[in-house]
Amino acid sequence: MQNKPQRHGDTEKIIFYNEELTDKIIASAIEVHRHLGPGLLESAYEECFCHELNIVLKDGIKRLVL
Repeated sequence: MQNKPQRHGDTEKIIFYNEELTDKIIASAIEVHRHLGPGLLESAYEECFCHELNIVLKDGIKRLVL
């Protein structure tokens, strides 16, 4: 069996149109997981994640809508 080199499928070329927003969303998810830890039901993470996003993106969402 030959080992083929792994390719990224040109993912390096993907352009993020709003990298700042993406960074805030990912940081919020990490923050929630740090506070809650592993092992909870998805619904617990979802509720806290939505709350965190409301805090972090309050102004950002308004700017995106406008």
